[in-house]
Amino acid sequence: MAQWTMGDVRITTIDETVVVFRGDHFFPKSTREEMAAVPWLGEPYITKEGRVRLVIRAFLIETPQTKIIVDTCFGNDKPRHWADASMLQTDFLGKLEAAGCPRESIDAVLCTHLHIDHVGWNTMWDGERWVPTFPNARYMFARTEFEHWQAHSEGEELTVFEDSVKPVFDAGLVDLVTTDHRVDPWISLTPSHGHTPGHVCVLVDAGGVRSIITGDSFHSPMQIARPDWGSVPDWDTAMGEKTRLRILGDLAGTDNRMFGTHFPEPAAGHIVREGDGYRFAPLDGAA
Repeated sequence: MAQWTMGDVRITTIDETVVVFRGDHFFPKSTREEMAAVPWLGEPYITKEGRVRLVIRAFLIETPQTKIIVDTCFGNDKPRHWADASMLQTDFLGKLEAAGCPRESIDAVLCTHLHIDHVGWNTMWDGERWVPTFPNARYMFARTEFEHWQAHSEGEELTVFEDSVKPVFDAGLVDLVTTDHRVDPWISLTPSHGHTPGHVCVLVDAGGVRSIITGDSFHSPMQIARPDWGSVPDWDTAMGEKTRLRILGDLAGTDNRMFGTHFPEPAAGHIVREGDGYRFAPLDGAA
């Protein structure tokens, strides 16, 4: 795990697993040749074979008032069609406890959106049913995101909703919030639609800088070099590109930071203007 301290706030990566795949299978506009042409876009983000490496990760944020989990990965014991996600047995909760925050200590769970790899540890199997993993937390979902999947889930999406979202709603632990909701004086949400209808990023204001946790507005640093490369799961590809360009424009040339939800370590960095485009300048976290 890696940690960054900014003023009164600490951010820690809690990594669950890693997935690797052909770039053009997930980013249809991408080509191996175009990826290789970006000099800074190599390991650990792109393998020597030209395959894209993504980390399935949660962020633990500790403020003076609140202990927060941002996104909750795949989860254990969940039957999925995707082999990389199915019936996992990882030490995610052990990693969280090693970071000093056992699951009972978490005050808030923020899901940037409700896809399979961002909601899994919302719940855990108790031997009979799916129960909330973080029993003392408020689970915060953007209302537009929740209502979309409540009305339109089918197939595996419905399975994910039924085992990882509905149980915490039924337990009375969910707050349906606006896409600009403020959690505490340091943490707020900001709308970043495109990947899904109600996608949000998480803003951290601390230590004199603003940090943004991307969710799936960016899957990989390759989308910093090529913000026009949308992903297969995008709900609205054009909107997703506009969101990326807006975020890059806001961060470029400042001390503010991007935390990539799926970026291999180092997951945090600055955005630097490079010609007509942008480059990711990583910041190492303290191990």
